[in-house]
This record gives sequence, C-alpha cells and structure tokens, in this order.
Amino acid sequence: MYTLARQLLFKLSPETSHDLSLDLIGAGGRLGLNGLLTKAPASLPVTVMGLNFANPVGLAAGLDKNGAAIDGFAQLGFGFVEIGTVTPRPQPGNPKPRLFRLPEAEAIINRMGFNNLGVDNLLNRVRAAKYSGILGINIGKNFDTPVERAVDDYLICLDKVYDQASYITVNVSSPNTPGLRSLQFGDSLKQLLDALAERRSQLVTERGKHVPLAIKIAPDMSDEETALVAAALLESGMDAVIATNTTLGREGVEGLQHGDEAGGLSGAPVLEKSTHIVKVLAGELGGKLPIIAAGGITEGKHAAQKIAAGASLVQIYSGFIYKGPALIREAVDAIASMGR
Repeated sequence: MYTLARQLLFKLSPETSHDLSLDLIGAGGRLGLNGLLTKAPASLPVTVMGLNFANPVGLAAGLDKNGAAIDGFAQLGFGFVEIGTVTPRPQPGNPKPRLFRLPEAEAIINRMGFNNLGVDNLLNRVRAAKYSGILGINIGKNFDTPVERAVDDYLICLDKVYDQASYITVNVSSPNTPGLRSLQFGDSLKQLLDALAERRSQLVTERGKHVPLAIKIAPDMSDEETALVAAALLESGMDAVIATNTTLGREGVEGLQHGDEAGGLSGAPVLEKSTHIVKVLAGELGGKLPIIAAGGITEGKHAAQKIAAGASLVQIYSGFIYKGPALIREAVDAIASMGR
C-alpha cells in the first residue's frame, strides 16, 4: 500500500508531498486509523536517560516541525517521537524550492531553514495530543538572532517546553541557519552547555522534575573534534547526544539530479559517515552518556549497525519517506535479533 502511495506522492513537488503526507498522517491519528494501516512492531522496551521507551526506533526531528501529527506518528509504531526544530518566534524559513529528492540514492537534500510556527504554537499542539509515550522536543534559534546571542533563544525555548517534553534536544548542527554549527566547538559550545545546565538545574528545583537534555551534532567533524565535543558533553552534565544531523558532503550523490543543491544531505549516503561518528563517540564516552543514532537508516540492518556501533536508540526520517511505516517494524526486528 505504501509503495502505491509513494508513487502518487512523488509526482508532487517534495514540499507539497511533505505537507500533504503530514496532513494525512495527522488526520489518521485523530481518527485512530493509522494503527490499522501497518502491523505493529514487536514489543522491545528499553530504558535510556531514565525514560522508558516502547521500542528503540524513533521519529527524527524535522519531519513534524510543529507537532501537527504526534498521535498519527505514534500510531505507526514509533517507540518515541521527536518534533521540531522549533524556535522562539515563528519564521518562514529559506526561499522555495528548498527540499529535493534524489531517489536513485534514497537521499534528500534540504535547506528548509527552521521554518516553523513558533514554540507557543507547538505547545498548543502538544497539549492537544493524546499521545502518552516519549516525546522529544527539538529547539533552535531564530535565523535573525545573532550567533553570539543564540543562548538566549535556547533558554527561551527550554523554559517554555520543559513541562511538556520527555526530553529536549538542542540543535546546534543544522547547516541551514548561518553560523549555527559554530556553536558545536570550543568556548561557544562550553558557554551554551553551561547556560543550559545552569537553567535546567533551576528548573528542576522550580518544577520538581528532571528533563533530560540531548545535543544533536553534525557528521562533518574530525575524530579529534568529535572527541572534544564528547568531553564537553560529559563535563557539562548533558544526558545524551544525537548523532547525527545532515551532512554538507556530497559523497554518493555526485552527478545526480539535484545532487549539487545547497543544503544538508540525508538518507542512505550518510549512513557510513554518521555511523563512524557514533563509533567515535562510543569510544570517547565509554558508556557514560547514551547515544541516539540517526542518519542513513533505510533498512532494518542499518538500525542494528547503529546499535552495534554503540547507540542505545535510533531515529529515522529520510528512510521513512522512502520505505514507509514498514521500516519501523523492520528496524525493531533487526535490533531484537541482536539479543538486546
């Protein structure tokens, strides 16, 4: 069924197809129909960051930026759902076209630019959802906030989403907001992490609960840079790292239509690069901080490879676009076959 649906959706422009799919998944969720469209994955509960996940396969941020289809995605079998990236104020994102399919490579290039309706709108959607599972909320900065003031935007979002999120992801790795990736390094990263840790400590006291913080990083770092990030995360008391976001590299899509478009590349070509980052992180972290792996999972065995590399959880996005809900079940089964 999904193969036919994909054929029809792929006749539309990528962003139109995206919006229509989100509307359909959201409507199916409100009507309670999505669970009828696919076989539920096997039960494979796992505890990470002190949270109990129904299974280790989640929806990556970016597909549902505004929390419009939380119930719909949950009914498809995801063990957890991450929404966003959301910013303090609404913003339109970059000019269209800004989303491109590369079907020969099972890849996507996007330069969306954190287009979203703002954190207050997202929270209204979260409160209206019936989903009671693990919900991650991914936060970022507005495009017109200077990088040197980026901490302010992250703290605004942290304060606002704290009560509604199971965990909060801090996105410092999108390639589509100018200057954002500079926050992954050196003093900029330390200042951001210290500010987040301090404010989270205050929120624990004020609101009586500890909400885990995860940092999402890019795949375009050297092993040495990755090791420095790992050390900074441990020192600041973060709860998890998500590896990885999209890549600026173009390995695997050379010569393909749209292969030279600006933006972040996701999908199958990112698998090896992203999994390498997971392996480096695992070596540096030594089990002290869980890794959530994303990037290039288009088959169940890829999810198992991420777990074998040292991840505790995995997330899918582009693979879901190409393979549909069956990929969730396939990934859960592949991980279960490892005896985890």
